[in-house]
Formats: sequence, C-alpha cells, structure tokens
Amino acid sequence: MADILLIEPDRLLADTYLQALAMAGHSVGVCVGAQAAIMVADQTKPDLVVLELQLTSHSGIEFLYEFRSYPEWQKIPVVVQSHVPVTEFADSWDLLNKELGVVAYLYKPQTSLDKLVKTVNQQLAVKA
Repeated sequence: MADILLIEPDRLLADTYLQALAMAGHSVGVCVGAQAAIMVADQTKPDLVVLELQLTSHSGIEFLYEFRSYPEWQKIPVVVQSHVPVTEFADSWDLLNKELGVVAYLYKPQTSLDKLVKTVNQQLAVKA
C-alpha cells in the first residue's frame, strides 16, 4: 500500500480516481488546489502524486515548482493526469521530466481508470 496525493479540481473525477486507487490498495489524499496539496503533502509524506495541471488560482506547473523546492519532496514521482494534451509540452518534456519529476503523462480523454491505476503501480514499483 502506498500513500497517494491526488490533486484534482473536478470533485466527481476526484471521487472516481479515489475509489479506483483505493480499490488497488492505496491510501489517497484528495485536494482540489495547489495550496491545499502542499499542506497535505507536508502532513502525509506521499509516495506518489497524481496531478491535474489545470487548477484554480495556481497552475499545476506552479505547484510542481513549489513542491520541488522542498528537498524532502524532490524524489517523489509525479504522474500528470490532465485535460491538457501532452503535445502542449512537446518542447518542454525535459523540463517536466528531469527538473519537475513528472514520470508519466496521461491525457484524460484517452486514459481509462485501469490505465491510471497501472501507471501508478508501475511508478511505485520503479521507486521501490
């Protein structure tokens, strides 16, 4: 079992992802925004983060920069699960991957719950 921090502003999707990840045996903390996610991460010390880039008040990229500014969170893998197509980041994948620690990028319209859970499990296995 791993502790997952899920950052998803759509409450219906958040509940759906929470159930799928919990059924896979994970403990999941859900946040709708970046600031709350920083506080929850500080309290729970997640093993992995699942992040939507389109957040209110702070973007997912801003969250990643702040998250990575803390030394104890620099090695925590981040899976992006977003409505923003990966092609938007074609020129900056090195930034997302190497500097901000994004280990997988899933485009929501093309990603099943099964694929999300498999990706999370694969990344946790790599981390271990």
